[in-house]
Amino acid sequence: MKRGVIFDLDGTLWDSSAQVVPAWNQALGRHPELGRQITEEEMRGYMGKPIETIAELMLPGLSREERLAVLEECCAEERAYLRRHGGTLYPRLEETLITLGKSYSLFIVSNCNDGYIETFLEYHKMGRFFSDTECIGRTGKPKGENIRLIMERNSLDWAVYVGDTQGDLDAADLAGILFIYASYGFGTVNRDVPAVGQFSELPQALPALF
Repeated sequence: MKRGVIFDLDGTLWDSSAQVVPAWNQALGRHPELGRQITEEEMRGYMGKPIETIAELMLPGLSREERLAVLEECCAEERAYLRRHGGTLYPRLEETLITLGKSYSLFIVSNCNDGYIETFLEYHKMGRFFSDTECIGRTGKPKGENIRLIMERNSLDWAVYVGDTQGDLDAADLAGILFIYASYGFGTVNRDVPAVGQFSELPQALPALF
């Protein structure tokens, strides 16, 4: 049986909010007519949401095309910044991934723009741990469908999704797989599900699910 653990990225594997804020504000500064800068607290509220949703929340006074164009500038600055600075990894991330990799195939599915996962993998040299990744920025599909894509093309017989928001739980439900709530992350969930208070608890939490 091929078993997979599929991870959300922001709020689950790392926290890049402190690094992303100055990059987005640099892009926003090129549009003084908007009079818009963002805070780290605001960014944490955006984490995990699709770019189109973030654009609507952040720039409601613009047309869809205008706000998406601004967000694309923000994301381009973000990718460049993270390639130079990285983000903040959650404690014991690497050693826990080494342990998990002995029993499971590991994957990432995120609601991010194309290229964002790669900044995490490249800067922090994490690519060796993950067999495959997918995101809405590449496929245009919602997270639940991207989880299914990962499962299908990697021939997984069993999988669990690890994430920190209600949207992550909803995506796991859509994909028809189990969910583990990363309660140390950014969001909350609306029902009791298996949870971990820190990333390093996963090797002990997973065996109880199958």
